[in-house]
Amino acid sequence: MTGVDHIQGTTFHGRKGDVQNRFRYSIDYVLLTPETAKGPALFSRNRANLAGVHDVDHGGAPGKGAGVSWVRQVLAANKLPEPARIDLLAQPRLLGHVFNPVSFWLCHDAQDALRVVIAEVSNTFGDRHSYLVHRDDFGPIRPEDHLGARKIFHVSPFQPIAGGYQFRFDIRADRIGVWINFAAGDDGVIATLTGPRRALTNRAILWACLRRPFGSRRVLTLIFWQALKLRLKGAVYRPRPEPPSSTVSR
Repeated sequence: MTGVDHIQGTTFHGRKGDVQNRFRYSIDYVLLTPETAKGPALFSRNRANLAGVHDVDHGGAPGKGAGVSWVRQVLAANKLPEPARIDLLAQPRLLGHVFNPVSFWLCHDAQDALRVVIAEVSNTFGDRHSYLVHRDDFGPIRPEDHLGARKIFHVSPFQPIAGGYQFRFDIRADRIGVWINFAAGDDGVIATLTGPRRALTNRAILWACLRRPFGSRRVLTLIFWQALKLRLKGAVYRPRPEPPSSTVSR
């Protein structure tokens, strides 16, 4: 993978439990190998442009990220093999602004099989925690595999911290699918990201700006809108606790 791919995706969230809430929105993601990717003229890495990806936004605390080098440090610290390729699936900066509720580092072996995923989860309070997931036998991650992680990070004030995630990934040459199932007793959330995968073009960037001119500011607005709806429906609000001392868990 030498270019930058565009995911003109759809995200779905469905709340489980007594207070029901569902929504589906269109969203733009990019999939790239940061160290080697060369996108169209309107896309840049670590430089100002209409759209782009910056290392400081990923791989560590928000605004203090180290990009791919952080991923390698995490894998080494957990005694996992060095990947042949590390890709990033994330929303890009648009006009200098970005907010990713979740982005994914995809670690491939020399046969191009997906072996390890790091899910970077950010909340609206400015905190971030990453979940390191892989098969128990460290084999290639298949579309039917469900990869578990214990939830320890506060995301939504309307969901408990206690519980667990089940991740599922289907990363293909022509489309991607990511499914996250959070369960805490009868409560929880199902979240998905799906969409076709195509080479990113200047036309696609301009069209995305016309369709969603506020980029990730729109994402934040929609998050707060859904939070208001949940509050009006009577969902219990949980104050933000201190984030976990560890930045990565598995």
